[in-house]
Amino acid sequence: MGNFEAINKADLHTHTNFSDGMFSSEELILKVKNAGLTHLAITDHDNVDAVEEALDFGKGHNIEVIPGAEISAEHNGKETHILAYFIDYKNEELLEYLRGFRKERLKRAEKIVVKLNELGIPVKIDDVLSKVKGNASIGRPHIAIALLEGGFINSYYEAFNRLIGDDKPAYVKKPNISAKDAIKLISRCGGLSFIAHPGKNLRDSNTLFELIEFGIDGIEVIHPSHTEYDTAYFQDIAGQYFLLESGGSDFHGGRINDESVLGKYYIGEAKISAMKNRLFVT
Repeated sequence: MGNFEAINKADLHTHTNFSDGMFSSEELILKVKNAGLTHLAITDHDNVDAVEEALDFGKGHNIEVIPGAEISAEHNGKETHILAYFIDYKNEELLEYLRGFRKERLKRAEKIVVKLNELGIPVKIDDVLSKVKGNASIGRPHIAIALLEGGFINSYYEAFNRLIGDDKPAYVKKPNISAKDAIKLISRCGGLSFIAHPGKNLRDSNTLFELIEFGIDGIEVIHPSHTEYDTAYFQDIAGQYFLLESGGSDFHGGRINDESVLGKYYIGEAKISAMKNRLFVT
């Protein structure tokens, strides 16, 4: 599944418990090391709080950690995720944006809980908040866990399939930044922007090419949701438009039961070098 051009392996799409992942930075780095990976990007949803400790832990375990994030954006009315790499995770403009976004996410969670209550499910917002670590950006996975642990559903996925998934009875739209503005913000933070898992919803739309026009730096070509055809297709697009290539496992851990993806979806060190060259990093 990965790119076998180098012995070194880089997983540039992972999540910690500062968004909807199961593990701390240190736990994730230990798992990454055991999986034979040498480079890691922490790309929590709309949050960079795990990056600093990950950098410290990474040095202690000979894992190169790349500061990142997965920004929830929107284009043409559809949610589009933008991966950010090599960002200045202490940039005040970025931190201010993320703080504001977290406030909006909390309001959205409260609205979802109200809808669930109206459906006869007496889950409380405090039940949901108890699943959120620190300043993590609250999302539907936290609500799903609260529903499961409260005994209101039989499985994690039932929450999405029956209640809170897109267009389901308790769904509330997320207040996202525009994709164009997300790309600009990442650039101002000194980072590179990549289209996340485009095979999920962008292969047969103009959105991919519109994002390229907006100045996206690259495409995530390796991802568990991509078929071999998808990977080849997006590699071809990247080549045509002189874009960088990224890839990773989108590892979360926990109830998603995706432990097997670590070490399976990765890119080689040459792709990392190409990113650094684009940023003039030596």
